[in-house]
Amino acid sequence: MTTRIIRNDFERERLIELIRSRKLPMTVQVTKGGIRSAEQNRLQRLWHIEAAEQLGDQTPEEKRAFCKLHHGVPILRFESEDFRVRYDAVFRPLPYETKLALMAEPFDFPVTRLMSSEQKTRYLDQVWKHYSDLGVALTDPNALRFGGVVRAMGRGTPNAA
Repeated sequence: MTTRIIRNDFERERLIELIRSRKLPMTVQVTKGGIRSAEQNRLQRLWHIEAAEQLGDQTPEEKRAFCKLHHGVPILRFESEDFRVRYDAVFRPLPYETKLALMAEPFDFPVTRLMSSEQKTRYLDQVWKHYSDLGVALTDPNALRFGGVVRAMGRGTPNAA
């Protein structure tokens, strides 16, 4: 399977050339948005660390696994028929504890790394709400853009990254 992120007209034309060169029949899937950003990934890790430190009930990795399963999987299941079919065949029958274990290291089932930047933004908005509802003070991503760190708690979603 070939995956390309198209950011400009030149890259779009190269993709069209590739499609023209392929033999028929073929299946093509076009998804809106680019790949998630490094800034989004750093923010996600930071929030899991902050939540683990403030709540003291789990490690950052356990927090990450929970959020992947409860916030990331539903986004991908809703927006990708291929993901939904494969996830449902393999993961849905598993016990909850096994699903959580598979989301974390050392297994680290891919969820957020499969997301576009728009999907990752929605995911981060849900994580922000989840942690804020628990009373966790999270680093505001908007403050990071201006070189400062502002703590925010329960003030709506930050529209992260």
